[in-house]
Amino acid sequence: MLGLMQDWPLLVSKILDHAAINHPEQEIVTRTTEGPIQRYTYKDLHSRARQMAKRLEMAGVKLGDRIATCAWNNARHMEVWYGVMGMGAICHTVNPRLFPEQIEYIINHAEDSYVFVDLTFVPVFEAIAKDLPKVKGFVIMTDAAHMPDTKLRDVICYEDWLAEADDDYTWPTFDENTAAGLCYTSGTTGNPKGVLYSHRSNVLHALLANQADTLGLCASDVILPVVPMFHANAWAIAFGAPAAGAKLVMPGPKMDGESIYQLLHEEGVTVSAAVPTVWLMLLGYLEDQGKELPLLNYVVIGGSACPPSMIEAFETKYGVQVFHAWGMTEMSPIGTLGRLKPKHESMSLSDQIALKSKQGRAPFTVEMKIVDDEGNEQPRDGVAFGHLVVRGPAVSKSYLKGEGGEILDADGWFDTGDVATIDADGYMQITDRAKDVIKSGGEWISTIEIENIAVGHPGVAEAAVIGLPHPKWDERPLLIVVAKDGTSPSGKDILAYLEGKIAKWWMPNDVAFVDEIPHTATGKIQKMDLRAKFKDHQLPND
Repeated sequence: MLGLMQDWPLLVSKILDHAAINHPEQEIVTRTTEGPIQRYTYKDLHSRARQMAKRLEMAGVKLGDRIATCAWNNARHMEVWYGVMGMGAICHTVNPRLFPEQIEYIINHAEDSYVFVDLTFVPVFEAIAKDLPKVKGFVIMTDAAHMPDTKLRDVICYEDWLAEADDDYTWPTFDENTAAGLCYTSGTTGNPKGVLYSHRSNVLHALLANQADTLGLCASDVILPVVPMFHANAWAIAFGAPAAGAKLVMPGPKMDGESIYQLLHEEGVTVSAAVPTVWLMLLGYLEDQGKELPLLNYVVIGGSACPPSMIEAFETKYGVQVFHAWGMTEMSPIGTLGRLKPKHESMSLSDQIALKSKQGRAPFTVEMKIVDDEGNEQPRDGVAFGHLVVRGPAVSKSYLKGEGGEILDADGWFDTGDVATIDADGYMQITDRAKDVIKSGGEWISTIEIENIAVGHPGVAEAAVIGLPHPKWDERPLLIVVAKDGTSPSGKDILAYLEGKIAKWWMPNDVAFVDEIPHTATGKIQKMDLRAKFKDHQLPND
């Protein structure tokens, strides 16, 4: 017997309808690419997104067509986002930090018909437009007064183009499993692969994000998503904030500490989310200028491991809670978030920070376990290592056009490529990427844990650990360090700092100093490049 409930398809357009009906005057504040701060409301966004949908249909865009965006977090990007998805096309968010050859590849692979591009990224497309034969037009996301003098072919001014339609538009209804969004992996090995989100997965993921133990947004919140919309849906905030009716503050192109502080302070931001490098810039600015953060309740830190020293700085100096998060493009992207349980409130600050340094617990709709090389589940004791596998309604089951072949096992589990532990309370901790793990004497060494501790040294700005061949132990760790400006720590100093904080047999055999550590387009350390750079490095005799 089937239930007798209404057939109410989970469509992205319903999120925006809800925001416009129930929170019409709630603000969306944008630092525009042109410079000034812009203010409008969810009601305005709803109107302009319907204008966008109507204008796309006038241009011949149909259900299932792919529309690319290469833009910062701003109101126009939200208009395109909801207009494209709402009318049944697919919004392909392009990461501008990819190499030009990769951008060319993914736009051709996706077969995008239009590209919406912020002023900042016009030069990127000027260089590759001739190699994008299926793109009918490049819509520059500005008004006539700010249109650049460009060599780009088939150029369209966003505001002039949008003005050719009105907002007399009714969202179409279609199957909730219809594709809505497309985001490519960063392509650390081989070409990037397309992750194709559905309306159903995006709506369910918005509900996941707004669970009290996840982002926990509500209408009284003011949220600043520094994490870009081209990083897997801005960690679901672009859906979750309108669903909750929270005020949105969009940072546009300025990510420096002073600019982020200005928005936090002037807009009364209560919640924010970004990768560790952004928070490092903010903390540096706060310390230099003697500023405070009286209204900010908590920050979510993800994208790469958050050093315990950063958690301590936020919580002890500024009274801001830190919640570590982890996820993947293939997971829409939230997989875990590190809020404490009631039983942990009585723990010492140092023990709480140690727990918060883990990647956190899985919210409802994310299933997670660790397995050995043969696929056998490992104990949730916080000690056993295993390959982290996941499944759920917002987890990818294959890549666009079948790239990469079958990515699920026989029981529907997706291998994340991470090595992790899970403790008895469900807190997961990434110890390495499977391809980066160091196996020394048959045992695994966590490079991430060494890196997190190393950046606590007062002279270390950034650290990376790779494994190098060793005649006796197979592999041993090399610690690679970027020194903080104005400091000159020695390798001996840093190794002494690590003593007593990690197992003796984890201790790096050597320390190398570099001016810069390479990163992927999503901000992760590019260890493949480091291994190539240091392949001939000779470790000292031990």
